[in-house]
Amino acid sequence: MNQLSLLIILLAALVIPLAMARFKITFLPTAVVEIIVGVFLGPSVFNWITSSSTLDILQNVGVIFLLFLSGMEIDFSLFKRKNRELTPLEEKGKQHQAKYSVLTVAIIGYASIVVMSILMAYILNLTGLFSDIWLSAILFMTISLGIVIAGLKEKELLSKPFGQTILLIAALGEVVPMVGLTFYASAYSPHSKSLWLILLILVAAALLFWRFKAFFRFFDQINKSTTQVDIRLSFFMIVTLVTVAESVGAEGILGAFLAGIVIKLLEPHEETKVRLDSIGYGFFIPIFFIMSGVNLNLRELVSNPHTLLLIPVIFVGYLLAKALVFAALKMRFKTANAIAGTAMSATTITVVLAVLQVASHLHKITDQQSGAFLLSAVITCVVGPLVFNKLYSAEAEDLKKTTVHFIGTNLTTVPVAQQLAKGWYDVTMYTNNQHNYRAFNSEISITLLDSLDAEFMIDHGVFDADIVVFGQINSEKNYQLAKTAKKYGVRRVIVRFEDRNILDERRDELDQLGVELYNTPDVNISMLRSLIEAPSTMRLMTSTESSVYEVALRNSRYADIQVRNIPFIDKITITQIYRDKRFIRPSGGTPLKLNDRIIFTSSKSEAPEVRRELGKLN
Repeated sequence: MNQLSLLIILLAALVIPLAMARFKITFLPTAVVEIIVGVFLGPSVFNWITSSSTLDILQNVGVIFLLFLSGMEIDFSLFKRKNRELTPLEEKGKQHQAKYSVLTVAIIGYASIVVMSILMAYILNLTGLFSDIWLSAILFMTISLGIVIAGLKEKELLSKPFGQTILLIAALGEVVPMVGLTFYASAYSPHSKSLWLILLILVAAALLFWRFKAFFRFFDQINKSTTQVDIRLSFFMIVTLVTVAESVGAEGILGAFLAGIVIKLLEPHEETKVRLDSIGYGFFIPIFFIMSGVNLNLRELVSNPHTLLLIPVIFVGYLLAKALVFAALKMRFKTANAIAGTAMSATTITVVLAVLQVASHLHKITDQQSGAFLLSAVITCVVGPLVFNKLYSAEAEDLKKTTVHFIGTNLTTVPVAQQLAKGWYDVTMYTNNQHNYRAFNSEISITLLDSLDAEFMIDHGVFDADIVVFGQINSEKNYQLAKTAKKYGVRRVIVRFEDRNILDERRDELDQLGVELYNTPDVNISMLRSLIEAPSTMRLMTSTESSVYEVALRNSRYADIQVRNIPFIDKITITQIYRDKRFIRPSGGTPLKLNDRIIFTSSKSEAPEVRRELGKLN
């Protein structure tokens, strides 16, 4: 029977995503569908699956792996505040729109969740429906990071301020409840030890991080397909921290969560994350979700009037606990999106399952109460994404073109600016030379500055751009301004250096800062050499119809897809791929990888759309 039950579960895990794709079921997360299928396969309906020691072990491994991958989902760069957050410019960069930062909105939003969760827990206690205030507060303040990420990916919002805000709130919605659960379990577990011993888990995590940080410096040299050292290290982290956690009286899932955070901080390759996802979501995690549905006995829930009343009350509690997130989101985003973000923040399932499993082990919750909390959480995962997809529309700041500011107007920069302005770029030129201003102002938007002093330029919004190009002849001035622009936070800084002495002295320093350099004589020499060695390429680069382009693959939708299967491959020709510090000449069967730099040829009319699609951070 054990083998038959496992066979049915694995068959269901295989069929569910195929059926969802076949019938285009996109409004429900896969995890929710797996739980619902588990309900049908369990004693609630067909009773085809029965619990056993083998399935219990696999279910426990599933929740451990789920929490490990949840730890890896947290983007710690979201917690960093820039010295000054760049704001999109209105009316050609002359007006600033003051906004609250992503970090500020997220922290205020989640602080409101904590307060409202405790309030909802007290109200639930006063009704007599559920007496454990701290357990219900922890459950109410949880958010499903996995479902939030899936929803944001579908809308391609992970790189947008709105998406980053919701993502950060969701990350806090996993971290804070996990910390609360740890203290709760340590306080009520009959096997618990002193609470200060919990610090040993953090110490162990820090030691593992410090010990293996240098490992990733030579990882590429030693890793092979037959060794998979990165995966072995991940499992070592999981087992070590789970063992330490259970040894000090905490729950093993906290150790797994911290193991995921440690691996994330080690900054492994994206392929490592893909392989770990394959192991987790390919085997262990579907078993956990389906078994959660199997253990949810709807017949007993429906037969108990107390539980029937508890389900809608808890569902409303989940929603009200997140209600004030709307006010926080409204501080920066439009009303409809604030409602959509609040609805998405109300979705919860992952940590709820973990909390309920711990509470069940501690005998702090009955099966009926656990089922009510779980069923209510499932409903939030249905309602939340539906409301989000219905109400969300792009923010004005998300629709803005890439902003490019040129400092210096001359016969090199002005033609480039004119051509870029015809595409998806918002171009502004700046100069302090009145003669150049009068000569070129009729041809493109130019702002005359009184000074090229760094502070003056910052005050006038010259550095508030995605790309800043310093095209003046004065190499020393360009060098100083480039450093200031990078310190200010400009994403890309491109600098002209005509003085080779200054360029040779400062090249290493500017390379470390991420400043991009060009020198007119070098460019001319390269062009002439290309004309001699590769005349067809040269003609292509100067053609009025087609040209050569480069883009870094950021859109995970195209990761691991073969070149021949790219939807718009008929519009482009991929000539080379730069990956892991070497060039690859691709064939139709070559799979693309995240962060590949793709060099392709295309018509000038279609290339901007192709670059935007491949370069989306999703």
